Amino acid sequence: MTDSKPSTEIVPDATLAAAVDQARAAALEVGGDSVGAYIGPIAEAERIVTHAFEATLPGYTGWYWAVTLARASRSKTATVDEVVLLPGADALLAPAWVPWQERLRPGDLSPGDLLPPVEDDPRLVPAYVESDDPAVGDFAFELGLGRPRVMSREARLDAAERWYEGDNGPDSPMARQAPARCGTCGFLLPLAGSLRAGFGVCGNEITSSDGHVVSVEYGCGAHSEAIFEVPSLAEPSGAIFDDGDEILP
Repeated sequence: MTDSKPSTEIVPDATLAAAVDQARAAALEVGGDSVGAYIGPIAEAERIVTHAFEATLPGYTGWYWAVTLARASRSKTATVDEVVLLPGADALLAPAWVPWQERLRPGDLSPGDLLPPVEDDPRLVPAYVESDDPAVGDFAFELGLGRPRVMSREARLDAAERWYEGDNGPDSPMARQAPARCGTCGFLLPLAGSLRAGFGVCGNEITSSDGHVVSVEYGCGAHSEAIFEVPSLAEPSGAIFDDGDEILP
C-alpha cells in the first residue's frame, strides 16, 4: 500500500470544456482572421474555463487568444466573460517598463530640462536631521534655515566611491604617471564637510581636471611642487664631431 496525496489540479468543467465552438466564435468576433488553431482548455476555477487559440498577428509570436467562459451553479449555459490576447511561455515581449527617473543616466540632462525631486529619495535627508557631517551639524539647531534637504550619509559614501574609482581617482592612467599626489598640491581646493579629507577641486587651469572634483590620491604632471631638470644647451653633454669644414662669418 502506498501513500498518495490528493491532487490540487482543478478539473475543467465538462460543460464549459465542451463549448469550444462558442469560445471560437467569441474569439473571431474580437480577433478576426488572427485567431488560429485551438490549443486547449485551462481550468481557472470550479466553473470557470479559459479556451486558448493560437494568435497569428504579426509581431505577436507565442501569443494566444484567451476566451474565458463561466456558468452559474446548476446551469448548463456557458457565458463568455472576456476575450483577451495573452503572452505564452515563449512569447516575444517588450522589455520591462522602467520608471523615467531610473532610466536617466549622467549626461542626459540638457539645458532647460527639469528633474523633479524623487519622493523619499534615499540620497537626501531633511537638513535638520542629525548628521555625521560636521558642516551639517553646526547648523542643525537652526530649523527652517539653509537648504531644505542635504545629502544622506549613504549618498555621500556613494559619491565618494564614484569619484575615487573615476577618471580623477588614484587608479587612472594620469595618476599612475604623476610625480606626486593632489593632497600635497597647492592647486587643490579641499571640499567642506566629511569629504574634506578625501577630495577637493582642482584649481589649475592647465590641467583637464580644472574645476573638477579630484581624489587627494590623484595626481598629474602639473603638480605645484613638481621638480624636473632641463639639460643646459650651453654645455655639451657628449662628444662633438668635427667634419673639418671651416665656418665663415
